Amino acid sequence: MAESGRYCYREVVPFCAMVAVECTNVGVNVLFKQATLKGFSYYAFIVYSFALSTLFLLLPLPFVFRWSRGLPPFNVSLILRIFLLGTIGFVAQLSGYKGLEYTSPTLFSALSNLIPAFTFILAVFFRMEKISPKSWSTQAKILGSLVSILGALIVVLYKGPTLISASSSPHQSPHVDFLKDSSPQQNWVLGGFLIAIEFILVPIWYIVQTNVIKDYPAEIIVVFFYNLCGTLISAPVCLLLDESNLSGWIIKPDITLVAILYSGFFCTGLSSLVHTWGIHIKGPVYISSFKPVSIAIAAAFSVIFLGDPLYLGIVVGGVIISIGFYAVLWGKANEELSEYIDSSQSQPTSKVNQPLLL
Repeated sequence: MAESGRYCYREVVPFCAMVAVECTNVGVNVLFKQATLKGFSYYAFIVYSFALSTLFLLLPLPFVFRWSRGLPPFNVSLILRIFLLGTIGFVAQLSGYKGLEYTSPTLFSALSNLIPAFTFILAVFFRMEKISPKSWSTQAKILGSLVSILGALIVVLYKGPTLISASSSPHQSPHVDFLKDSSPQQNWVLGGFLIAIEFILVPIWYIVQTNVIKDYPAEIIVVFFYNLCGTLISAPVCLLLDESNLSGWIIKPDITLVAILYSGFFCTGLSSLVHTWGIHIKGPVYISSFKPVSIAIAAAFSVIFLGDPLYLGIVVGGVIISIGFYAVLWGKANEELSEYIDSSQSQPTSKVNQPLLL
């Protein structure tokens, strides 16, 4: 029973949590576009998201500190690394939302597939991932990442014939389709460059977060101070950059308020918390491997909830993503199983106390 519980905690729960987070993250870009189309400032969107997440995580903090008395004390190195996390997170969001303003959710989705490859390279460089060209586990992770990226690109770039026609709805807006070009500004070079900057910074955020959570294994505390640093950094910078458009900071009781609440609670808050916990449990490469899945989720959501047509490219790309995604998970699980067997053989007397990974 204990071994079954450990397996569920280390394998089933992280998988379900990451899929759920990717589902909640799908709507962020859509809501952002809708809010900015109504004149809301994307600078304000970033600041309010950080601030709301900080307030959300502040509530359980006294209880967490009470339960976590055995944690090491804060030191200058840890504080500086958390401040670096806040800086990286803010710059990544600033670049990504500005790039999205110049381009479209389609390009944003396509470039998000840079994250697994960059994360794997950085994890190998910092010796957080073992690589052995002759190992089936390593080959599965590398090939699975490439296949997932290929499948995601097919979903975005190839439509093919229509399998299910669009359902007409009088309430459907042309701006809410996640997979269509909806930006009035088409400065693709600058926008693509800014989006690429975000998806280069996100793997760096994963690596730094892995280092922080290794020294201070309390996810809620770390994410709270990360959001607090993000708020303190973003507020003066965004106000300075957007001082001529203070009217765009006014929160109206419409899609603007919904976008801020959604982003602050689910994206900047809950998503960061789940990612930090997942990094602690499974590592940065496992977390980043779920990014291509969001493309298939977005396509499925657009068909189910928005009444958009279902194209052959979405089905083919979704199948390819699933194959690549499963290969990455298999490689990671097989690697952990090998480590478990090796540790059991080296310490046969304590085998019962070892966690079951597969």
